[in-house]
Amino acid sequence: MKLFVQIPCLNEEQTLPAVLESIPTSIDGIDEVEVLVIDDGSTDRTVEVARAHGVRHVVRHTANMGLARSFRDGVDYALLHGADIVVNTDGDNQYPQAQIAELVRPIVEGRAEIVIGDRQTRTIEHFSGFKKAMQRLGSWVAGRAAGLDLPDAASGFRAYSKYSLIRLNIVTRFSYCMETIVQAGYKRLAIESVPITTNPKTRESRLFDNIWQHMFQSGSAIARVYLMYRPMALFAWVSAVFGVAGLVPFVRYLVLMLADSGGNHLQSLILGVVLVISALLSITIGVVADLTRLNRTLAEEQLDLQKLARYGD
Repeated sequence: MKLFVQIPCLNEEQTLPAVLESIPTSIDGIDEVEVLVIDDGSTDRTVEVARAHGVRHVVRHTANMGLARSFRDGVDYALLHGADIVVNTDGDNQYPQAQIAELVRPIVEGRAEIVIGDRQTRTIEHFSGFKKAMQRLGSWVAGRAAGLDLPDAASGFRAYSKYSLIRLNIVTRFSYCMETIVQAGYKRLAIESVPITTNPKTRESRLFDNIWQHMFQSGSAIARVYLMYRPMALFAWVSAVFGVAGLVPFVRYLVLMLADSGGNHLQSLILGVVLVISALLSITIGVVADLTRLNRTLAEEQLDLQKLARYGD
């Protein structure tokens, strides 16, 4: 069984050595451990540092293309070179590479297809109380969208089996973390979380400027993927809200007419009709979106077959 540890990097020449030096070379159940550095448009000596530390596998982007694209390109390279498991870690040395063995164990033992390192964010000292609360909220939202119970959905320290990587399709440009969770839940891929520690903070995140941007981008990714795979559930709720709201003006109209309060109260009828039409439109859009989902499912099944042909069984 071959393991690829992939490290997306953007100007990580200072921290990359610590990451590379701490990656285990021997893991129970793993025959080969390979390291892959994805250089996402670095302008420093990231690649030279990687080569100097014995890294043989490097994917280079001439310009910054983002974390999601780096993840996709790294996975494609790893699978083409025989990876059975791919671990994604960060170049800023946030994660303890020594715990990679714990991360891959559920996959090696056949219990899971995806394993997420739970940073236990409530214990991270440099996280503010607000950030800890938002991390818990984000994990809860992502978990509900995926139908899973995940303590740390935003963690980038993850292990993926070859089977799961063939089934997953990344379409977002921001970050793959939330998207893969919702897709995995929909596709019934077994996910486990394992508790990990974190190393001291070395720099600010380069993925986002502030927590508000992170929340917006992550929320958008969750909403987009949820609409892709569970559109009827969402539009059915929207239709129900409009439908119930539409009953209120009609009831008001009947009450006023029975009470003979004077006037024709057409405004209540008009409002009720508008809301009921909105409910009907919502459910119609839901049906169309669900038919699109079915077409996407068939297309993804064909894509899975193409990936199997590309990467082998």
